[in-house]
Amino acid sequence: MAVVRPFQKPTEDEPPALHDRAMDNLRFIREAMERASSFTAVPGWGQVAIGVTALFAALVASQQKTFADWLAVWLAEAAVSAAIAGWTMYRKAHASDTSLLSRPGRKLIINLSPPMVVGALLTVVFYRAGLTGQLPGLWLLLYGTGVVTGGAFSVRPVPFMGLCFMLVGAGALFCPAAWGNAFMAAGFGLLHVIFGLHIARNYGG
Repeated sequence: MAVVRPFQKPTEDEPPALHDRAMDNLRFIREAMERASSFTAVPGWGQVAIGVTALFAALVASQQKTFADWLAVWLAEAAVSAAIAGWTMYRKAHASDTSLLSRPGRKLIINLSPPMVVGALLTVVFYRAGLTGQLPGLWLLLYGTGVVTGGAFSVRPVPFMGLCFMLVGAGALFCPAAWGNAFMAAGFGLLHVIFGLHIARNYGG
């Protein structure tokens, strides 16, 4: 005699635990916010310090009798500026509990680096070719380009500062070479001080 079995609905997979779903949602929200956020650890006071040292470097460089000595002064200033920028950026990021290697931070570094590398290579090329009078314009223009592209992932004044550097650099390229040091002071000195004060006042130091 056949046995009649009651019809049973096929078993379905158990839904994930509420805790797991909540964690997945939080992870998604956090990653979305990180992708949309800007890198806010750009140090305003660090920019001011860089500008002050650049103004001092411009004064010292203007008193050098050879181009090699002039170049040595500005290369030393570049090293000092990089150290100030790195240290103050680390301090501001640490104070705001922000990682320098967050997604916006990595994007800023990745976009800023290529123009800097190109500038270093072209400095050697221009020096060998005797185009030393074009170096201030080259440096200002490429630095501004890097700040514009990297600043797209930072606070609003940063890319605008980059555009100002590009304008100053363009002026240096088409003006007499004797004005190069003045353009360097205006760009790396005054622009850093002006925008640094604005960032320090409106974006937390």
